Amino acid sequence: MTGEYSQSNREKGVKELRILIQKFGGTSVATAQRRAIVASKVSEAVHSGYSPVIVVSAIGRSGDPYATDTFLSIVRGICSELSNRESDLLISCGEVISGAILVSTLSSLGFKATLFTGWQAGIITDDKFGDARIIRVEPGKILEQLTQDKIVVVTGFQGITENGQITTLGRGGSDITASALGVALNATAIDIYTDVEGIMTADPRIVEDAQTIDTVTFNEICQMAYQGAKVIHPRSVEIAMQRNIPLRIKSTFSDGPGTLLTHMYPARKTGPGTTSDRAITGIAHTPNIVQLRVLKGDSKDHRLMSQKIFKAMALADIGIDFVREQPTAVFYTVQDEVAPEAIDILSNLGFQADIVTSCARVSVVGSGITNVPRIISQLVEVLAEAGVTVLQLADSHTSIRVLVRKEDMVAAVQTLHKKFCLRV
Repeated sequence: MTGEYSQSNREKGVKELRILIQKFGGTSVATAQRRAIVASKVSEAVHSGYSPVIVVSAIGRSGDPYATDTFLSIVRGICSELSNRESDLLISCGEVISGAILVSTLSSLGFKATLFTGWQAGIITDDKFGDARIIRVEPGKILEQLTQDKIVVVTGFQGITENGQITTLGRGGSDITASALGVALNATAIDIYTDVEGIMTADPRIVEDAQTIDTVTFNEICQMAYQGAKVIHPRSVEIAMQRNIPLRIKSTFSDGPGTLLTHMYPARKTGPGTTSDRAITGIAHTPNIVQLRVLKGDSKDHRLMSQKIFKAMALADIGIDFVREQPTAVFYTVQDEVAPEAIDILSNLGFQADIVTSCARVSVVGSGITNVPRIISQLVEVLAEAGVTVLQLADSHTSIRVLVRKEDMVAAVQTLHKKFCLRV
């Protein structure tokens, strides 16, 4: 895994380059006015001595003329069945259109810019259409253009298999493209531009006084992403971690510093002559969780029962959480969209399951969370005072997760954010 994307400029025998990856989402390139803002960010990078490599997503959101969802709705209006292979061919067009328009914008401003699709950029993937995984990156063509002082624009979210099939990378694919290119090109930094100021201590739509976090560790943001925060894909973070490349989440529409992702953040001053690391980074949440209570029945080997369930769910690519054993049953949770499949799997294994729908997961995340005295009891007590029932609880070295009823999710997020007085 470590060498999956690695290839330094020095190894290629080219002049030293200060490469900066700049990734812009669909809303950032949706209009001419916004593309002008993007161009100003690129211009600033050039004048600061960087060789920018720009990664773009498809233009706009659902309903916009060239949005990916618009393409899909046109095809599905003709035929509801579209193979994964053909779907990837269609979906990949959105980024190509976006990239071509941005190159035209940069060229009109006097910059030398060129466009590469994911396959032209050397992004080689496996053949899992719709959710492909990058095997390696061959950045030679990009480096050739950079040494000619050209700005390279790369279409995000896509790649190509060893036998020439176009693939897409699934949710968050453009973030993954940016990090993979950053590692392959030995970039100085990776900047992910969005329509928010950076990573927040909680969803600002739920917590009005949520704050932007200035610095967060790779491990913390991976946990927040896996627990429901949607600013960046966790796989993108994991890739950047390989070479400890600084990754920054910034707003396209402001000049704020955003959030820096790195291996560690500096200790904070808390009083005369003392320092303290931040214990809790943020509160994340995931709605639409289903709790499964699997009866043990007459099974004599309960350990074997759990092994069978774990293996079957893994083979079906179904993630499970909140595993808890009782004398007569085992509890699991799954996302509601895969619950019917999970129930079928349990039935085929000969197990009966009771179901609790309309649940949500709320997570307290922080690398110093284990250093907070009585953290779990504090959490349970404050939720009880707010009238929130904890259905299940699980913890790790960087997070504490509680399962609550969906109607209690907002109250749980707000209560925990207020209780732990998040210091950013």
